[in-house]
Amino acid sequence: MVHTCRNCKRTFDTELGLELHKDTCSDAQLFCRKCGTRFAERRATRDGWHYDCPTDDCDGEGIGEDLLRVRDALTVAR
Repeated sequence: MVHTCRNCKRTFDTELGLELHKDTCSDAQLFCRKCGTRFAERRATRDGWHYDCPTDDCDGEGIGEDLLRVRDALTVAR
């Protein structure tokens, strides 16, 4: 049986794998359209106004531009 995360739609072979994943997965995270990385919002900003992808080799920036909230990205994908 395949187990699927409701937030990110990632699949796992075991229920334990899914439960362990849930500890780190959240729809409150951000998703970078340029590099595909997911990360906590706090990692993308220092001042709460300007957002940049925290991945070293990525130049994604701006909420709603290159960076989307995961819950918004999932709504668009459905």
